[in-house]
Amino acid sequence: MKTFAYDEQLASMPDVVAEVIARTDIPSLEPERPILFTGIGTSLHAARVAADWVVQLTGGRVRALGIDAHDLGTGVFPIHAQDQVVVISHRGKKIYPLASLDRARAAGCRTISIVGDAAPEQSADHTIRTCANETAGTFSVSYLASLAALARIVAATFPDEAEAFAAALPKLSGAVAASLAMKPQLELVRAFSNTSPILISGFGPDLATAQEAALKIKEGAWLWTEAMSPEFAIHGTPASYHPGMSAIVMLPEREDGGRSRLLIDVLKRLDLSTVATCGTDGADLIFSQPPHPLLRPFLSILPFHLLTSALAHTLATDPDTLHGHRQPWKSVMAELRL
Repeated sequence: MKTFAYDEQLASMPDVVAEVIARTDIPSLEPERPILFTGIGTSLHAARVAADWVVQLTGGRVRALGIDAHDLGTGVFPIHAQDQVVVISHRGKKIYPLASLDRARAAGCRTISIVGDAAPEQSADHTIRTCANETAGTFSVSYLASLAALARIVAATFPDEAEAFAAALPKLSGAVAASLAMKPQLELVRAFSNTSPILISGFGPDLATAQEAALKIKEGAWLWTEAMSPEFAIHGTPASYHPGMSAIVMLPEREDGGRSRLLIDVLKRLDLSTVATCGTDGADLIFSQPPHPLLRPFLSILPFHLLTSALAHTLATDPDTLHGHRQPWKSVMAELRL
């Protein structure tokens, strides 16, 4: 079987997470000021996870937001001098993360930039370099590396509220390794390879994971995949569900009023081709128990990476180049200035 660079990147995750968690040069933010986390695509999903950490750990005392860098960089979202802005961009070159950083600096905000090792110098007050450039276009290890850096920032900023959170961070690497050993069943991979589109549902912080998972499947397996909350997925949207599509419902850790279970029932009653679950116990796609409940996003994304890789092998797609040297995709994607 062909080995993708994507597979090699997945295998590197435990060591990279351990390295970032062990770093001694991670800055903190001011605990009483608002925090804006921003990025595009995968980095935006990491931003949304980090914002949830801040809100949950402080009980809402500190307001944090995960903002699309396109909105922040173009000025659609206002910023003020009291804001603290954390910009996440693995390669450190994209238009709107850089524009967001420039706007934040011009407004007098405190800034942190989280980038990969090979990124150019950033104009932020602090720059955190996480890991080497991804060798596959379907980003994976840089997402976990960014989450690790963000977790360290949050832990340093709120040492009292985040004491248990911080204490659990060194255990993450082992949990990541254990989750990567939990391969999807071949029958499930075959079932998803024969359906389109795919719906992924996630509640609360799982929504950011569902959005990241949908992006990975689109990039690596070339199957249209959409993510939404379970409540959104039962409001009007069922009119479009049909037997040719499939779905994965993330089983929530937090109480969602039974809406994820209701969605599963709706999907089955509408005779979708495949309805699977993702969770820690008894689910179709599984991952390890996190060492702290808020660290779940490090692990819950991993079954979707493994599924994407398996789908790519089954469908003969290319998660490394994304376009697979097909035309016109190769030309169109190469010409995009991101």
